[in-house]
Amino acid sequence: MKLLMIGDVVGARGCSFLARKLPALKKQYEIDIVVVNGENSADGNGVTSQSARSLFQAGADIITTGNHAFQRRNELSLFENECILRPANYSDACPGHGYIIYDMGSTQIAVVNLQGVLFMDSLDNPFNTVDRILEAIGTPNIFVDFHAEATSEKRALGHYLTGRVTAVVGTHTHVPTADACILGSHTGYLTDVGMTGAEDSVLGVEKQIAIDRLRLHVPVRFKEAKGACWLCGAVIEFDKQCGKCTKMESLIVR
Repeated sequence: MKLLMIGDVVGARGCSFLARKLPALKKQYEIDIVVVNGENSADGNGVTSQSARSLFQAGADIITTGNHAFQRRNELSLFENECILRPANYSDACPGHGYIIYDMGSTQIAVVNLQGVLFMDSLDNPFNTVDRILEAIGTPNIFVDFHAEATSEKRALGHYLTGRVTAVVGTHTHVPTADACILGSHTGYLTDVGMTGAEDSVLGVEKQIAIDRLRLHVPVRFKEAKGACWLCGAVIEFDKQCGKCTKMESLIVR
């Protein structure tokens, strides 16, 4: 079987580009299930009912998020949808849930959403959180979206989960890394899958706005960049009987 993981979709243009490219990609790579990180899919960041609908209509089966999950306070009811995840190491008092066991008929696939704590918000320890989750999951096909800033934390979690999950894919930095591999002959790994949106930008934001924010330290309102888009993802091929990753391939479509 094959799972396609797509990195942070940024704004309306990112959603539109995904809608144009995803159907052909699913056919070309014979994809069985699509996971999309949608925490920046609304204009300005966060996720709304409109942006989530756009991602599902484009072909996403499951939407993961991260530190902007609850950016839109009036959209918290979104997380009643079991196919829209928030990081599992958020407080239990937060709405929603951090993983899903997705029934595909012939097999079940678990998708776990975690957030890092290095240089990010202080949440529950993601290593301890995933340990508790793995005790409750009855399928060997387990995919982790680790939304984290630090490369060290991502790689450490990858090695920690080697042989225990099918794949660990990093999101959040919006920069695709070139280290796709299979750890321990079992667990697919990629430090960061990248982003989907305007390529000539600063993480999908208009360049001058980002420059002014960093150079002048003045409050700014981020605005989605224009120009040609790219789509960054990872194709993960696995044996559904044992959950072993057999091929891990990064993907960039311009």
